[in-house]
Amino acid sequence: MATRPLRDGVISDYTVTEKMLKYFINKVCGKFIFAPRIMICIPSQVTEVEKKAVIDAASQAGARKVYLIEEPIAAAIGAGIDISKACGNMVVDIGGGTTDIAVISLGGSVVSSSLKVAGDKFDEAIIKYIKKKHNIIIGERTAEDLKVNIGCVYPKIQDTEMQIRGRDLGTGLPNTVTIKSSEMLEALIEPAMMIVEAVHGVLERTPPELAADISDKGIYMTGGGALLDGLDKLLQEKTGINVMIAQDTVSCVALGTGKALDNLDVLDGTPRR
Repeated sequence: MATRPLRDGVISDYTVTEKMLKYFINKVCGKFIFAPRIMICIPSQVTEVEKKAVIDAASQAGARKVYLIEEPIAAAIGAGIDISKACGNMVVDIGGGTTDIAVISLGGSVVSSSLKVAGDKFDEAIIKYIKKKHNIIIGERTAEDLKVNIGCVYPKIQDTEMQIRGRDLGTGLPNTVTIKSSEMLEALIEPAMMIVEAVHGVLERTPPELAADISDKGIYMTGGGALLDGLDKLLQEKTGINVMIAQDTVSCVALGTGKALDNLDVLDGTPRR
């Protein structure tokens, strides 16, 4: 059984987390005789305290053994990358709460970084921009629709537009405005560049031999955030390295976590409990 912890890997409410894990264990396993093994996916930069909190919560929820795997490693496995070889692979996993970047070789992370800039931050940037530019307040759902439909971080050949409704700050009444993709570029470029800079920072800390492998093979992008229009082009332009979006990118981490549980010998760790 594979699962993922709360967003950003931070257990803010131990009881809620335990109940959530117990619910999923019962949903997947039903009434089981033997307690299941569970592999939980965590961001690459979580602390030892946070790791212990995740393990304890899963154990209390009914797990027989608990294994932890970093998100970029799980994403690489889910994307079909052979992480057991000595060559270097770079994975950029952009989820809802965090972006995890790692250079992977011989089944483990050589260099990694995690930042709290991902899908949620893109939504926040859109909400702030619409409020500042059009004097209208919109909700997270509308911001998500804008991001998915016309959002971009690289100039489009043809400008597209979308109508949205929000609350006018001046009158307090509902109002309709038309938003263009060029405006979305203006709203989203700042958080997108933060991700690009984090990737650049990881590349700077990567050993030369592995950096050469990445230059030849390219950078793999996974997670729902990787689908943001133009993000791959922006990253490729700024790094000079070919960027590829993995197939079934939204499910890569979940699929990789499940595969890792079935093939524990691929990882260089041992059961955490």
